[in-house]
Amino acid sequence: MDPFALRPLGRTSLELPRLGMGGAALGNIFSVIPDSEADATMDAAWDAGVRFYDTSPWYGRGLSEHRIGRGLYLRPRHEAIVSTKVGRIFTAPADPDAFERSERAWPNGLKFEHHHDYTHAGIMRSYEDSLQRLRMNRVDVLVIHDLDLANLGSEELVARHLDELDAGGGMRALEELKAARLIKAVGAGVNRMGTIPRFLERFDLDFFLVALPYTLAEQPVLDAEFPLCEARGVGVIIGGVFASGILATGPVPGARYNYAIANEEQLARVGSMQAVCERHGVPLASAALQFTLHHPIVASVIPGAFQPDQPRRNVESMRVDVPADLWAELKHEGLLREDAPTP
Repeated sequence: MDPFALRPLGRTSLELPRLGMGGAALGNIFSVIPDSEADATMDAAWDAGVRFYDTSPWYGRGLSEHRIGRGLYLRPRHEAIVSTKVGRIFTAPADPDAFERSERAWPNGLKFEHHHDYTHAGIMRSYEDSLQRLRMNRVDVLVIHDLDLANLGSEELVARHLDELDAGGGMRALEELKAARLIKAVGAGVNRMGTIPRFLERFDLDFFLVALPYTLAEQPVLDAEFPLCEARGVGVIIGGVFASGILATGPVPGARYNYAIANEEQLARVGSMQAVCERHGVPLASAALQFTLHHPIVASVIPGAFQPDQPRRNVESMRVDVPADLWAELKHEGLLREDAPTP
Protein backbone atom coordinates (compact mmCIF):
# COMPACT_ATOMS: atom_id res chain seq x y z
CA MET A 1 0.00 0.00 0.00
CA ASP A 2 1.35 3.41 -1.00
CA PRO A 3 1.62 5.36 2.30
CA PHE A 4 1.41 8.74 0.62
CA ALA A 5 -1.39 8.24 -1.90
CA LEU A 6 -3.95 11.00 -1.39
CA ARG A 7 -7.51 10.41 -0.24
CA PRO A 8 -10.36 12.94 0.10
CA LEU A 9 -11.44 13.94 3.60
CA GLY A 10 -15.22 13.62 3.59
CA ARG A 11 -16.90 16.15 1.30
CA THR A 12 -14.09 18.72 1.61
CA SER A 13 -11.61 19.66 -1.08
CA LEU A 14 -8.78 18.61 1.25
CA GLU A 15 -6.89 15.45 0.33
CA LEU A 16 -4.75 13.70 2.93
CA PRO A 17 -1.95 11.20 2.53
CA ARG A 18 -2.87 7.76 3.82
CA LEU A 19 -0.13 8.01 6.45
CA GLY A 20 0.52 10.96 8.73
CA MET A 21 1.95 11.40 12.21
CA GLY A 22 0.25 12.09 15.52
CA GLY A 23 1.83 14.45 18.05
CA ALA A 24 0.70 13.17 21.47
CA ALA A 25 3.97 11.33 22.09
CA LEU A 26 5.91 14.55 21.50
CA GLY A 27 3.93 16.02 24.40
CA ASN A 28 5.33 13.30 26.72
CA ILE A 29 2.09 11.31 26.97
CA PHE A 30 3.78 8.15 28.25
CA SER A 31 7.38 9.16 28.91
CA VAL A 32 9.60 12.24 28.88
CA ILE A 33 11.16 12.82 25.45
CA PRO A 34 14.24 15.07 25.30
CA ASP A 35 14.09 17.96 22.84
CA SER A 36 16.95 16.46 20.86
CA GLU A 37 15.02 13.21 20.39
CA ALA A 38 11.84 15.08 19.45
CA ASP A 39 13.75 17.12 16.85
CA ALA A 40 15.41 14.00 15.44
CA THR A 41 11.99 12.31 15.20
CA MET A 42 10.57 15.24 13.26
CA ASP A 43 13.58 15.23 10.94
CA ALA A 44 13.21 11.49 10.36
CA ALA A 45 9.49 11.80 9.65
CA TRP A 46 10.02 14.53 7.09
CA ASP A 47 12.91 12.69 5.43
CA ALA A 48 10.74 9.55 5.23
CA GLY A 49 8.10 11.50 3.31
CA VAL A 50 5.55 12.26 6.05
CA ARG A 51 3.70 15.49 5.27
CA PHE A 52 0.58 15.32 7.48
CA TYR A 53 1.02 16.19 11.16
CA ASP A 54 -1.64 16.28 13.88
CA THR A 55 -1.12 17.88 17.27
CA SER A 56 -3.04 19.63 20.07
CA PRO A 57 -2.51 22.33 22.68
CA TRP A 58 -3.35 19.66 25.28
CA TYR A 59 -0.38 17.45 24.36
CA GLY A 60 2.23 18.51 26.88
CA ARG A 61 0.26 21.69 27.56
CA GLY A 62 1.63 23.24 24.37
CA LEU A 63 4.88 21.27 24.17
CA SER A 64 3.84 19.13 21.19
CA GLU A 65 2.79 22.18 19.18
CA HIS A 66 6.13 23.86 19.92
CA ARG A 67 8.05 20.77 18.83
CA ILE A 68 6.07 20.17 15.65
CA GLY A 69 6.22 23.86 14.81
CA ARG A 70 9.98 23.87 15.32
CA GLY A 71 10.33 20.80 13.11
CA LEU A 72 8.36 22.39 10.27
CA TYR A 73 9.47 25.99 10.67
CA LEU A 74 12.20 26.05 8.00
CA ARG A 75 10.51 23.57 5.68
CA PRO A 76 8.21 24.52 2.77
CA ARG A 77 4.89 25.34 4.39
CA HIS A 78 2.92 24.44 1.27
CA GLU A 79 4.19 20.86 1.44
CA ALA A 80 2.85 20.16 4.94
CA ILE A 81 -0.69 19.62 6.18
CA VAL A 82 -1.10 20.56 9.84
CA SER A 83 -4.01 19.75 12.14
CA THR A 84 -4.47 20.99 15.69
CA LYS A 85 -7.30 21.20 18.19
CA VAL A 86 -9.55 23.65 20.01
CA GLY A 87 -11.47 23.62 23.28
CA ARG A 88 -8.89 24.55 25.89
CA ILE A 89 -7.35 27.88 26.86
CA PHE A 90 -3.96 27.95 28.62
CA THR A 91 -2.89 30.60 31.12
CA ALA A 92 -0.12 31.11 33.65
CA PRO A 93 -1.02 29.51 37.02
CA ALA A 94 -1.88 31.86 39.87
CA ASP A 95 0.43 29.83 42.14
CA PRO A 96 3.27 28.43 40.01
CA ASP A 97 4.84 26.44 42.85
CA ALA A 98 1.58 24.71 43.77
CA PHE A 99 0.93 23.94 40.12
CA GLU A 100 4.40 22.45 39.76
CA ARG A 101 3.81 20.13 42.71
CA SER A 102 0.37 19.03 41.54
CA GLU A 103 0.99 18.51 37.82
CA ARG A 104 0.63 14.85 36.84
CA ALA A 105 -0.96 14.79 33.38
CA TRP A 106 2.08 15.67 31.28
CA PRO A 107 5.55 14.91 32.71
CA ASN A 108 7.86 17.82 31.91
CA GLY A 109 5.09 19.54 29.99
CA LEU A 110 4.84 23.31 29.83
CA LYS A 111 3.76 24.97 33.08
CA PHE A 112 0.39 26.37 32.10
CA GLU A 113 -2.98 25.54 33.56
CA HIS A 114 -6.06 25.27 31.36
CA HIS A 115 -9.80 25.61 31.27
CA HIS A 116 -12.27 24.33 28.68
CA ASP A 117 -13.85 26.96 26.46
CA TYR A 118 -15.91 26.15 23.36
CA THR A 119 -17.44 29.62 22.88
CA HIS A 120 -16.80 31.83 19.85
CA ALA A 121 -14.16 33.81 21.78
CA GLY A 122 -12.62 30.64 23.19
CA ILE A 123 -12.29 28.96 19.79
CA MET A 124 -10.72 32.07 18.28
CA ARG A 125 -8.33 32.45 21.22
CA SER A 126 -7.32 28.80 20.99
CA TYR A 127 -6.74 29.08 17.23
CA GLU A 128 -4.58 32.20 17.56
CA ASP A 129 -2.56 30.74 20.45
CA SER A 130 -1.87 27.59 18.44
CA LEU A 131 -0.58 29.61 15.51
CA GLN A 132 1.95 31.25 17.83
CA ARG A 133 3.12 27.95 19.31
CA LEU A 134 3.34 26.35 15.86
CA ARG A 135 5.23 29.33 14.37
CA MET A 136 2.68 29.39 11.55
CA ASN A 137 0.20 31.93 10.24
CA ARG A 138 -2.32 29.24 9.29
CA VAL A 139 -3.23 25.63 9.94
CA ASP A 140 -5.16 23.36 7.63
CA VAL A 141 -7.48 21.52 10.00
CA LEU A 142 -9.11 22.21 13.38
CA VAL A 143 -10.54 19.52 15.64
CA ILE A 144 -12.99 20.05 18.52
CA HIS A 145 -11.14 18.29 21.32
CA ASP A 146 -12.29 16.14 24.26
CA LEU A 147 -15.90 17.24 24.41
CA ASP A 148 -17.13 13.99 25.94
CA LEU A 149 -17.98 12.45 29.29
CA ALA A 150 -14.69 10.59 29.66
CA ASN A 151 -12.68 13.82 29.54
CA LEU A 152 -15.05 16.28 31.19
CA GLY A 153 -16.21 14.00 33.97
CA SER A 154 -19.90 14.91 34.15
CA GLU A 155 -22.90 14.99 31.87
CA GLU A 156 -23.63 18.51 33.09
CA LEU A 157 -20.28 19.77 31.77
CA VAL A 158 -20.72 17.97 28.45
CA ALA A 159 -24.12 19.59 27.96
CA ARG A 160 -22.81 23.01 28.98
CA HIS A 161 -19.89 22.88 26.56
CA LEU A 162 -22.04 21.56 23.72
CA ASP A 163 -24.24 24.59 24.32
CA GLU A 164 -21.14 26.82 24.16
CA LEU A 165 -20.27 25.27 20.83
CA ASP A 166 -23.84 25.78 19.62
CA ALA A 167 -25.54 28.83 21.14
CA GLY A 168 -22.23 30.24 22.41
CA GLY A 169 -20.92 30.57 18.89
CA GLY A 170 -18.04 28.11 18.93
CA MET A 171 -19.21 26.32 15.81
CA ARG A 172 -19.87 29.65 14.15
CA ALA A 173 -16.23 30.60 14.81
CA LEU A 174 -15.05 27.43 13.08
CA GLU A 175 -17.36 28.06 10.14
CA GLU A 176 -16.05 31.63 9.87
CA LEU A 177 -12.46 30.41 9.77
CA LYS A 178 -13.36 27.92 7.08
CA ALA A 179 -15.34 30.44 5.04
CA ALA A 180 -12.35 32.80 5.17
CA ARG A 181 -10.14 29.93 3.89
CA LEU A 182 -8.02 30.09 7.00
CA ILE A 183 -8.72 26.38 7.56
CA LYS A 184 -9.91 23.69 5.16
CA ALA A 185 -11.78 21.24 7.40
CA VAL A 186 -13.51 21.07 10.78
CA GLY A 187 -13.84 17.90 12.81
CA ALA A 188 -14.27 16.49 16.30
CA GLY A 189 -12.20 14.02 18.28
CA VAL A 190 -13.77 10.73 19.33
CA ASN A 191 -12.49 8.47 22.11
CA ARG A 192 -15.73 6.82 23.19
CA MET A 193 -18.83 5.37 21.60
CA GLY A 194 -21.83 7.68 21.46
CA THR A 195 -19.88 10.83 20.61
CA ILE A 196 -20.43 10.72 16.85
CA PRO A 197 -24.26 10.65 16.87
CA ARG A 198 -24.39 13.33 19.54
CA PHE A 199 -22.31 15.71 17.42
CA LEU A 200 -24.14 14.97 14.19
CA GLU A 201 -27.49 15.70 15.82
CA ARG A 202 -26.40 19.32 16.26
CA PHE A 203 -23.49 20.13 13.95
CA ASP A 204 -22.46 19.79 10.33
CA LEU A 205 -18.91 18.44 10.57
CA ASP A 206 -16.46 17.43 7.86
CA PHE A 207 -14.89 14.52 9.72
CA PHE A 208 -14.19 12.76 13.01
CA LEU A 209 -10.75 11.96 14.37
CA VAL A 210 -11.38 8.50 15.86
CA ALA A 211 -8.80 7.56 18.47
CA LEU A 212 -9.94 4.19 19.84
CA PRO A 213 -13.14 2.51 18.58
CA TYR A 214 -11.81 1.45 15.15
CA THR A 215 -8.58 -0.53 15.14
CA LEU A 216 -7.54 -4.04 14.21
CA ALA A 217 -8.30 -4.91 17.84
CA GLU A 218 -11.94 -3.71 17.91
CA GLN A 219 -14.52 -2.19 15.57
CA PRO A 220 -17.70 -1.25 17.50
CA VAL A 221 -18.30 1.85 15.34
CA LEU A 222 -19.29 -0.44 12.47
CA ASP A 223 -22.67 -1.09 14.12
CA ALA A 224 -24.15 2.38 13.72
CA GLU A 225 -21.65 5.22 13.94
CA PHE A 226 -19.63 4.68 10.75
CA PRO A 227 -22.81 3.99 8.72
CA LEU A 228 -24.15 7.31 10.02
CA CYS A 229 -20.96 9.08 8.89
CA GLU A 230 -21.08 7.37 5.52
CA ALA A 231 -24.69 8.45 4.98
CA ARG A 232 -23.80 12.05 5.82
CA GLY A 233 -20.60 12.18 3.75
CA VAL A 234 -18.48 12.64 6.87
CA GLY A 235 -14.86 11.47 6.69
CA VAL A 236 -12.67 9.81 9.31
CA ILE A 237 -9.05 10.09 10.40
CA ILE A 238 -7.78 7.25 12.61
CA GLY A 239 -5.71 8.51 15.52
CA GLY A 240 -5.14 5.45 17.73
CA VAL A 241 -4.35 2.94 15.00
CA PHE A 242 -2.05 0.92 17.29
CA ALA A 243 -4.58 0.93 20.18
CA SER A 244 -2.06 2.93 22.26
CA GLY A 245 0.85 0.67 21.35
CA ILE A 246 0.05 -3.04 21.59
CA LEU A 247 -0.62 -3.42 17.85
CA ALA A 248 2.86 -2.04 17.16
CA THR A 249 4.83 -3.83 19.88
CA GLY A 250 2.81 -7.03 20.05
CA PRO A 251 1.70 -8.57 23.36
CA VAL A 252 4.89 -7.83 25.28
CA PRO A 253 4.90 -7.21 29.05
CA GLY A 254 3.74 -3.68 29.81
CA ALA A 255 2.11 -3.21 26.38
CA ARG A 256 -0.58 -0.55 26.40
CA TYR A 257 -4.10 -1.13 25.14
CA ASN A 258 -6.37 1.92 24.86
CA TYR A 259 -4.15 4.00 27.17
CA ALA A 260 -3.94 1.36 29.95
CA ILE A 261 -1.64 -1.61 30.54
CA ALA A 262 -3.11 -4.55 28.62
CA ASN A 263 -4.77 -7.29 30.65
CA GLU A 264 -4.31 -11.03 30.09
CA GLU A 265 -7.34 -11.35 27.81
CA GLN A 266 -6.19 -8.47 25.62
CA LEU A 267 -2.64 -9.82 25.48
CA ALA A 268 -3.93 -13.24 24.44
CA ARG A 269 -6.21 -11.87 21.73
CA VAL A 270 -3.47 -9.71 20.21
CA GLY A 271 -1.10 -12.67 20.49
CA SER A 272 -3.50 -14.70 18.38
CA MET A 273 -3.65 -11.91 15.80
CA GLN A 274 0.12 -11.75 15.72
CA ALA A 275 0.32 -15.51 15.14
CA VAL A 276 -1.99 -15.22 12.12
CA CYS A 277 0.11 -12.37 10.74
CA GLU A 278 3.31 -14.38 11.19
CA ARG A 279 1.82 -17.32 9.27
CA HIS A 280 1.38 -14.95 6.34
CA GLY A 281 4.79 -13.30 6.72
CA VAL A 282 3.27 -9.94 7.66
CA PRO A 283 4.26 -7.82 10.69
CA LEU A 284 1.38 -7.13 13.06
CA ALA A 285 2.06 -3.39 12.72
CA SER A 286 1.58 -3.59 8.95
CA ALA A 287 -1.79 -5.26 9.33
CA ALA A 288 -2.84 -2.70 11.96
CA LEU A 289 -1.83 0.29 9.84
CA GLN A 290 -3.42 -0.94 6.66
CA PHE A 291 -6.62 -2.46 8.05
CA THR A 292 -8.45 0.77 8.87
CA LEU A 293 -7.66 2.30 5.47
CA HIS A 294 -9.81 -0.30 3.73
CA HIS A 295 -12.92 1.41 5.06
CA PRO A 296 -14.14 3.84 2.36
CA ILE A 297 -14.67 6.79 4.73
CA VAL A 298 -11.18 6.61 6.31
CA ALA A 299 -8.83 9.14 4.75
CA SER A 300 -5.68 8.77 6.84
CA VAL A 301 -4.02 7.10 9.82
CA ILE A 302 -1.75 9.10 12.13
CA PRO A 303 0.35 6.87 14.40
CA GLY A 304 2.42 8.71 16.98
CA ALA A 305 6.21 8.72 17.12
CA PHE A 306 8.83 9.76 19.65
CA GLN A 307 11.97 8.10 18.28
CA PRO A 308 13.51 8.63 14.83
CA ASP A 309 13.16 5.00 13.76
CA GLN A 310 9.40 4.96 14.39
CA PRO A 311 8.18 7.10 11.47
CA ARG A 312 10.59 5.27 9.18
CA ARG A 313 9.18 1.91 10.36
CA ASN A 314 5.63 3.13 9.84
CA VAL A 315 6.39 4.03 6.24
CA GLU A 316 7.99 0.63 5.68
CA SER A 317 5.08 -1.15 7.37
CA MET A 318 2.59 0.55 5.06
CA ARG A 319 4.49 -0.73 2.03
CA VAL A 320 4.32 -4.40 3.09
CA ASP A 321 2.02 -6.46 0.87
CA VAL A 322 -0.81 -7.86 3.01
CA PRO A 323 -2.52 -10.83 1.30
CA ALA A 324 -6.30 -11.13 1.30
CA ASP A 325 -5.95 -14.56 2.94
CA LEU A 326 -4.66 -12.88 6.12
CA TRP A 327 -7.88 -10.90 6.56
CA ALA A 328 -9.92 -14.00 5.76
CA GLU A 329 -8.12 -16.03 8.43
CA LEU A 330 -8.54 -13.31 11.06
CA LYS A 331 -12.28 -13.33 10.35
CA HIS A 332 -12.47 -17.13 10.34
CA GLU A 333 -10.73 -17.24 13.74
CA GLY A 334 -13.15 -14.69 15.20
CA LEU A 335 -10.39 -12.12 15.61
CA LEU A 336 -11.91 -9.62 13.17
CA ARG A 337 -15.52 -8.78 12.46
CA GLU A 338 -16.98 -10.41 9.36
CA ASP A 339 -18.41 -7.07 8.21
CA ALA A 340 -15.13 -5.18 8.58
CA PRO A 341 -14.13 -3.86 5.12
CA THR A 342 -11.07 -5.70 3.77
CA PRO A 343 -9.85 -6.56 0.26
